[in-house]
Amino acid sequence: MITPLRLRTEHGMEAGRRVTWLELFFDLVFVAAVAQVGTHLRDDYSVAGLLRFSLLFVLIWWAWLGHTSFSTRFDTDDLVQRALTWLQMFLVAVMAINATGALDSRDSAGFAAAYSLMRLVLAVQYVRARRIRRARALTVRYAASCAVAAALWLTSALVPPPIRFWLWALALVIDVATPVFTTRHLASVPHDAAHLPERYGLFSIILMGESMVAVMTGMEHQEYWSVRAAGSAMLGMALIVVIWWCYFDVVDASGEQMVRSTRDVVRFHVWSYAHLPLYLGIAVAGVGLEHVIAKATKEPLHTDEIAILAVSFGAVMTSMLLIAATKRGASARGRQEDRQAARASTPERHGRHSRHQSRTPAATV
Repeated sequence: MITPLRLRTEHGMEAGRRVTWLELFFDLVFVAAVAQVGTHLRDDYSVAGLLRFSLLFVLIWWAWLGHTSFSTRFDTDDLVQRALTWLQMFLVAVMAINATGALDSRDSAGFAAAYSLMRLVLAVQYVRARRIRRARALTVRYAASCAVAAALWLTSALVPPPIRFWLWALALVIDVATPVFTTRHLASVPHDAAHLPERYGLFSIILMGESMVAVMTGMEHQEYWSVRAAGSAMLGMALIVVIWWCYFDVVDASGEQMVRSTRDVVRFHVWSYAHLPLYLGIAVAGVGLEHVIAKATKEPLHTDEIAILAVSFGAVMTSMLLIAATKRGASARGRQEDRQAARASTPERHGRHSRHQSRTPAATV
């Protein structure tokens, strides 16, 4: 069944809607792809391995963000959209299995080809939504940028390094720049204030679950349990629990994100992109904790491994602080708007009260 697309925020449609089972399935597939890409980091927990993992992680997350941003704005639960969603899930699996080799190998060409198709599918989604007059400027720009980026990614799969990497950089710049140059259009076509943060929260908690799996994997490498090994395992789990507690309770990062103006869009961009180092830090920290627990009774971590683990937790905490700052800014702005509305309504109420008082004596005479 094919149905015309509609804006979810139009006429209050599906306000505060919940995440669907298909969207949750989509998130699980993407986190599984992150775990697959992370196998190389487990074998090479070094600066070079971190840089390689970070690049592939950013691309996978950006692909997830593209679909998530689209689905939170448009009513797309028809057969065509489901087929496009399943195709994206297949493509991210192809990306993951082609991410095990070196970046200058043929595998990276397969990764780039799959990623180009991922961007092309997103362009098709925005072309379908161009019929919505209110969102036409936004959809045309996103469709064009995704198509251009897809062409660059596909071309990069056909050329050798280092030209391949220059094309990757150019395509990524186009992808990242598109939301920045469409800020005013994002304000007129806002996301669902409750649905999108919930998607971010689900992605966060699934990544934390993967980190828990990494801790359990490290525990499996213990032939006998010493005080040091048990302490490392307990500390690793406790750190992940602290991240969960800070994200959902202390910072309330998954709370509603209202967008009413261009300033709100800028704040939203900061909130959204602050999740990238948060997610990356959680994934890298999980692998680091696995190394700590596995080596607890064998050998200490190397200096570079300790540094990577410390930087990953530092990235998580910095991201939390940045997200908290955007939440405080939104709260302060909301209170200021409430005060302005109250001051604007006070003279009107006072005027009505004065007129009522002036009529009262005449009515009693």
